[in-house]
Amino acid sequence: MPTAAQKPRETKVSDRGTVERTAELSERVLEQVKQSQESAIEAVRKFMESVDEALPHGESPSRRQEIVDSALEMSEKLVHTQYGFLTNVVHSAGEALGASGRKA
Repeated sequence: MPTAAQKPRETKVSDRGTVERTAELSERVLEQVKQSQESAIEAVRKFMESVDEALPHGESPSRRQEIVDSALEMSEKLVHTQYGFLTNVVHSAGEALGASGRKA
């Protein structure tokens, strides 16, 4: 006879609702992140076009490099910020699911 620890946990209706809401939220967050990344890529592309117009290749290469390096640093910070945000969202969702599982 299986012990309580060995019995498979039955999924309750409220648990399924929570899982469905969590999945929907995850999909929305991921879509927003995707749109944000696409916007960031487009902004970097437009920025590079502006740099090309303002400082054509061959003119002041050190100044051009300084500007490009600064833009890449900014992009890197943006990526790290998004990663931190997603990490926090996943962590919070995990805690919320854990709390709802303990209440059931």
